[in-house]
Amino acid sequence: MTANGTGNVTRATGAARSNGTTIAQFEAFYGKRAASDLQVYREKGPRPWTRALVAALTADGVDGSTLLDIGGGIGAIHHELLDAGAASATCVEASSGYLAAARDESERRGHVGRVTYRHGDFVDLASSIPRADIVTLERVLNVYADWERLASLAAAHADRILAVVVPRDTRFVRFVIGAMNLMLRLQRQQLRAAVIPHDAIDRLARTAGLTLASSVAAGPAWQVLVFRRR
Repeated sequence: MTANGTGNVTRATGAARSNGTTIAQFEAFYGKRAASDLQVYREKGPRPWTRALVAALTADGVDGSTLLDIGGGIGAIHHELLDAGAASATCVEASSGYLAAARDESERRGHVGRVTYRHGDFVDLASSIPRADIVTLERVLNVYADWERLASLAAAHADRILAVVVPRDTRFVRFVIGAMNLMLRLQRQQLRAAVIPHDAIDRLARTAGLTLASSVAAGPAWQVLVFRRR
């Protein structure tokens, strides 16, 4: 792994987990996409679903807030929220390529010293990561085998808000995800995607003391769910 910038990086092994998810799976699938995704972000800004998530959070107010960005990718969420007034962020990312891209963008934007980067599976690292005012999971639950455990740990880390982006539960989305999983199988990739029931996420959030504050469609494929602590 090569990563330049600031923050702490914890290496995690690619050994098989009981929940079916490995760091190696994410490295294999996402490792070559980080540079191109970062270039698109720099040229065009956040993707529509990211813009919808950031808009929902900034409308609520992020000044002085701490952020935990789980599966942060190139870091679009924490880059945008830090620019909008958030105080600091922790980004947990299983792909070293994406982690390096996020750190490079952090340096370019002058966020050095405001972001802590952790490399690995949040489920493994959760006990060593502090709670935050805002916790985000953008397009993460739908590719994580034991998504209930991941969602529960994320909710437990949210002092004020948990925000997630998940696939919409429609025939179109189910067809697309089915086709994508077939392609992954033919490519001998082990990673799989799924449509996560929104009511199941709501139940997990309620168990953690959070209630649904808003639900916004971001195009035909994605839904932004924002939960607030009671």
